[in-house]
Order: sequence, then C-alpha cells, then structure tokens
Amino acid sequence: MRTGMIAKMGRLAVTGVCVIALTGCGSIISRTVAGQGQGHQYYPGVRWDVRDTPWRFLTIIDLPLSLVADTLLLPVDMKHGPYE
Repeated sequence: MRTGMIAKMGRLAVTGVCVIALTGCGSIISRTVAGQGQGHQYYPGVRWDVRDTPWRFLTIIDLPLSLVADTLLLPVDMKHGPYE
C-alpha cells in the first residue's frame, strides 16, 4: 500500500516538473535565445509558436502556456515598447 502511494507521488512529481519545464517555452525562447524572436514585440512566445515548424505537435501544447506567460509579461513588454 505504502509503495504504491510513493510511486504515485513520484509520477505526480515528474509530471509536475515536466509541466513547469514546458510552461511558456516559446515565450522564454523568443526572449532569451538570440535570433529566435523577432526583436522586441508584444506576445513574442505566441508568435514564435505559430510560425511554421516541424515541431508543430509541441506548439499545440505550448501555445496556451505561452499565451499565459506572455500576458503575465505584457507589462514588461509595454515598458520596452512601443512596437510595430
């Protein structure tokens, strides 16, 4: 009984780490990796996710997360704006 509960908690922890690691991946990449973003812009993670790429199946997962991350970072982007 106790071993099953520990295994379940371990799976939950691994799933949680994976979700946190993938949260807003496009937002992070477009802001930190040189040449990946389009310069300073509003919602760069969403724009990075909707570009044509062979990794389209991952962007379906990342798009809502990038939308949330970009919305939270919108005040920072507005401070650096205005953008086109």
